[in-house]
Amino acid sequence: AVWTGVLLLAGCADDSPDARFERYLGRLERALDASGNKTPAPDRFSLPTLPRTGQMRLELAGSTLDALDFLALSGCAVQVTIGKRNSSLGRMASASQRLLLELEYLQLAPACVQRLREEGRRELAELLDETWRQKREQLPALIFNATLGGTEYRDFWQPPARLGDYPAATSSGVLSALEALNGSVRQWLDGDYRFDNLAFELLLSEVAKGDGGALLKAEALQASWLATTDALLAARLQHHRDQGFIRNPNEKYVLKNVVLRFFIGDLQPWLAAVDRRRQRLLPAVRELEQLLADALPPPYRDWQAQRDQALTDWSGAPRRHVRCIQALRD
Repeated sequence: AVWTGVLLLAGCADDSPDARFERYLGRLERALDASGNKTPAPDRFSLPTLPRTGQMRLELAGSTLDALDFLALSGCAVQVTIGKRNSSLGRMASASQRLLLELEYLQLAPACVQRLREEGRRELAELLDETWRQKREQLPALIFNATLGGTEYRDFWQPPARLGDYPAATSSGVLSALEALNGSVRQWLDGDYRFDNLAFELLLSEVAKGDGGALLKAEALQASWLATTDALLAARLQHHRDQGFIRNPNEKYVLKNVVLRFFIGDLQPWLAAVDRRRQRLLPAVRELEQLLADALPPPYRDWQAQRDQALTDWSGAPRRHVRCIQALRD
């Protein structure tokens, strides 16, 4: 019965990242004989917040198609497209649907332009061709509004209330969706304007379920806890210097055991899993940012710089901590 109770208590131990860091820090305090001074709780690093979609949306100039009588295009497949985009529903379409309407125009308009020229209706042909060129120039901005600047990517970067067992619960679905979207964007920017409406919307919905925000939160959490732990180690190292490096002979032995059990054994697997997730998730996001680099608006660029700088600093926290341990043990 006693052993059953012990096992049940062990099973109820809190394995959240915060609890693991707290156990490690507490053990270090005891191992280093911190003179009864409790190390303060870590300062939580704030996460860079992606601006609202309305603050990032790129406004695009209208075209003469807005006032065009689409009946004049009878016989052209693009007539239906222009009718849809000029309708009340078309004008209120989401950024993703607006992108697909413009891709449809880019795909269908050249055939209509050629037909009109052959019929001698050059003025209307030139109007459609001029609009086609305008839409082609606007394509990176249209793609940005529908992807990086859209609600789905904002949801992707939304941090969860709790990390739970992150990143163990993540799947490859969001990675596949990001890669597929990047492939479509490359295709469109290269002049192939074909698309699958339903597939595109499904990919965006998969991105919205992604874990960009959870990754940011995990990276910030590890950095904040390890910064506090590093401060404890640095204070102990300064104490040794002040005392002429006279120390308790058991300190190195106890410190080694604490590090082996609570850092390498308990925390390191979680830290490594977070790092692996970062290395898998971020390249696909950054690839799209690179494809649309010339279209990124200033609010997004500012957030992007803050995000990348924070991730660079936070992801280096485990290496800095190992150096602090080595300095104290030497």
